[in-house]
Amino acid sequence: MHVPETLRMAGAAEAQAFIDAHSFGFLLTPDLEATHLPLVLRREEGELGTLYGHVARANPHWRTLDHGEALVVFSGPHAYISPRWYAEGPAVPTWNYAVVHARGRIRLLDAAGTRQAVRELVAVHEPTLLDDEALMPVDFETRLLQAVVGFRLEITSLDGKHKLGQHRRPADQRGVYRALSEASDGGARALAAYMQCTGLGTGE
Repeated sequence: MHVPETLRMAGAAEAQAFIDAHSFGFLLTPDLEATHLPLVLRREEGELGTLYGHVARANPHWRTLDHGEALVVFSGPHAYISPRWYAEGPAVPTWNYAVVHARGRIRLLDAAGTRQAVRELVAVHEPTLLDDEALMPVDFETRLLQAVVGFRLEITSLDGKHKLGQHRRPADQRGVYRALSEASDGGARALAAYMQCTGLGTGE
């Protein structure tokens, strides 16, 4: 990924926080097989953290994962940017977005590791479900776990990019932020909220 220094996230901590907030990733291996899936980041494991996830055993992608290299792409909010939103021209349309690329070594987990990875994912998104015997009885969970394969990816390279119009003049940034905030499109409003949260590209 091309990341000009002016658009680079501040460091690993910011990229890791982005992964936590936008944890549905795109897993790509050198054979160009790809799987979209949710992941959990354990920051304390490895220099840059370790990602945990699982794929369906019916998905042949898992057979190529063990001890290989992989890339995971985490995408945040994004939207079309009209040149009409700038204070003055000339200008061209563009697309603003935020994204993190995590590269690393991947290996498969055993049954116990897979169970832990799956339960950790549930704990992140709906922890009370882990104690709901009516919805997730132990025997039912055990059968379902046989249909998935867990993996871990130790991150060796972490790159984050904010393309939010930081290079534009403050008046242009304010115009873009205002237009995104008032848009009917949910994705555009999400990008505006992200800009406000990061303090980037709002012209303030």
